[in-house]
Amino acid sequence: MSAPSRPPPTAPTVDPESGLPAVPTERPRSSLSSFLFITFILFLLTSHNGGSELMAQERYRDALQGFKWTYGNFSEWVEGRESNFTLVKRDERVDAFMNGFFSADSGVELDPETESYYSNVTGYVSAESPESLPPWGSTRPPSPASPSLEPWEPLATQLMANVNLTSAQERLGTYNWSSLDKLAWSLVESRRGLEEGKDEGVVLVHGRIELSNPITGDEMRMNFEGVHFVRNGSFWGLAEQGDIQPDLTLLPSLVPPPYTNITARLVSSELGERIRKVEDSFGRGDEMDQPPSCSYILRADLKKTPHPLRALEYLEEEILNPTGVTTIKPPKIEFGNIVLVSVGCGIGWEVKGEGVRSRVWFRKVTTYAASTALIYLTLLLLLSRQMDRSRTPSALGKLSRWGFLVGSLVDAVVFAGHITFAIVAEGQPSLSLVAPAFLACMLFVNEAQFALLIHQIQAPEDAVTPPPAPPMPTPIPAGGGPGVVAGTLPSVAPAPGGNANERSFLRGYLNHMRTDPQARLWLSLSILVTFIIRTIIYPPLALFLLAGMYASMWVPQIVRSARRGRESGLGMEYVVGTTVGRLAVAFYFLWCPRNVLDVEPRGWVFLLAAFLLVQVLVLYLQQQLGPSFFMPKRWAQVPTYDYHPSIPLPDPEAPEQTLGDCSICMDAILIDPSSRRRSGDEKRRKSSSLQRRKSFSDHRGKSGGEVEAERFGGHGGLLGAVSGNVGRKSYSLAPCHHLFHTECLERWLAIKNICPQCRRPLPPL
Repeated sequence: MSAPSRPPPTAPTVDPESGLPAVPTERPRSSLSSFLFITFILFLLTSHNGGSELMAQERYRDALQGFKWTYGNFSEWVEGRESNFTLVKRDERVDAFMNGFFSADSGVELDPETESYYSNVTGYVSAESPESLPPWGSTRPPSPASPSLEPWEPLATQLMANVNLTSAQERLGTYNWSSLDKLAWSLVESRRGLEEGKDEGVVLVHGRIELSNPITGDEMRMNFEGVHFVRNGSFWGLAEQGDIQPDLTLLPSLVPPPYTNITARLVSSELGERIRKVEDSFGRGDEMDQPPSCSYILRADLKKTPHPLRALEYLEEEILNPTGVTTIKPPKIEFGNIVLVSVGCGIGWEVKGEGVRSRVWFRKVTTYAASTALIYLTLLLLLSRQMDRSRTPSALGKLSRWGFLVGSLVDAVVFAGHITFAIVAEGQPSLSLVAPAFLACMLFVNEAQFALLIHQIQAPEDAVTPPPAPPMPTPIPAGGGPGVVAGTLPSVAPAPGGNANERSFLRGYLNHMRTDPQARLWLSLSILVTFIIRTIIYPPLALFLLAGMYASMWVPQIVRSARRGRESGLGMEYVVGTTVGRLAVAFYFLWCPRNVLDVEPRGWVFLLAAFLLVQVLVLYLQQQLGPSFFMPKRWAQVPTYDYHPSIPLPDPEAPEQTLGDCSICMDAILIDPSSRRRSGDEKRRKSSSLQRRKSFSDHRGKSGGEVEAERFGGHGGLLGAVSGNVGRKSYSLAPCHHLFHTECLERWLAIKNICPQCRRPLPPL
């Protein structure tokens, strides 16, 4: 069987217009590089430390067994049977030191007919500027600024008498403890305890304590376990830094002696319940390898309310199960004093705080979520109307893509923040927070897509045409021949190219990023979003980034309009609505002192608002006074391309008096008969230019109108000048020297901004 014959080599096709070999069309780029790039970005966003999981599980099981052993011994001790548990002896010096911060009438039972304490304070407590107690260890000598010692300082010296100061200093480290000036305390009361505890007004509480500095970003988080004595409004508890959980078995030795037994029974019941929950779930490891840290003792007292106990209980029941009935006005949850002390480290804080019930906070979060969702729905509608208004390439050419990219980044941060907030809330507010998060995500996607569309339309503006490769002429037979056509250019061999298979994947990927502007834009956007999401966990930096993006919202559009000499193309409805909507969200967090995230008010929010309003005013004045009204005249003149230059007319004896065919409709571009007369007048005007200079002195005594009348009267009058301008505007000559009817070119530029012949970018008409 004969081998299949190879197809004969085809001759290179020749472009009939230029006579050059046709450039082979590029194959569509493979999507493999884009897929790998997206996979890499997702890996960065979702990567985590997943090593040695099996070892962590084994350590977790060992820690759980130790926890069970401790619980067994403690429960045996509570029941009065023999066990290995020994209750830590109560330190009277701690009581004496703590009592120095509280008044004599704090922590006493009230007459339920006239006064009462809140019985359930599940919620959040915040305090400003806690007073940091300086490190103890020795009595501070009196100074001129403070001639006398504080009442607690001699007691602190006695308390630290048996403490190893070297070990305490190691626990303290070099951390700036005095910089923490804000306290946030979340409380959850456990109501599943014994009926005996409920009857005696003793409830276990747990939660978290966070000390922070909003300016520097320093923070310290602690886990809290304690007891709430409802009848006297006092709290006793333990706190541990980091992820370490306080030892509940130490609570009976911490509380006042009359409450030791009931506290021990409540702790035993709570430990058994927690062990059952842990066994049904999967843990993340134990805390045995945690570095040494400071253990804290907390005592706090509620302020009494001027309402009977029955009225306050009725109010609390209405808050938990609303029925719509009228109750007393809810009094504030105020703490007369909160003292947090670490005996082992010799540090402490004293603060007065105010709390808010969790149900009240849930309603506050729901109201915020509904308001924010309404704002973002309005922003989404405004963006949709602006996108409908700017559908044509000529309208998109006026817009700046950077302004929409900045807006999309802001919305990406808002989306990530609301989703994180919803996860942390873990309750009823989570569902309500999904609404603004979803709308922020939709706004981010639409703004990013619109920015990409603007980038695609404006990409030819920044495109640089590479210099053509030097042609390699093929030898022509000396004598010519029938295959050689007279007047045609010699064929040019294509430039030698490298083998595509020899390029590495990385080199091809980099070349793809270098040559594809859309891929570069997606890469930049992905890196920015990844960076912002990674840095949002640091509040000062996140606030700085958001403020910078807010401040530069309309600056790119102002700069583009001034550089291009064209109005912005943004509707004032969109500009004003977007500015007001975004400022409303910014003012809530940066000006309202009781926002849902407890963000500190910032005075510079007014400067931010003023700067944004100035940008809106500049955009409005650019539409009214011109894009470059605020620039000096020597800089305000934007060089624009003249589509109607004076071109030489054809020979008057030619059979067709046309300038050529329109490159769009292919019809002839006819010459206005007056244009030929003006061409002859142009020659006569050039020959008599010297005479006009000599007659300039004769016009010095005449008015400007008389001079203009004489000037146009000698050459067809003012009507002739106007008709000449109109005649020139009947044709349009592109920078690529293709000729069009002006009407045809206007209709074409409403669809695309490239030449229909050579595909080169065209300036605005």
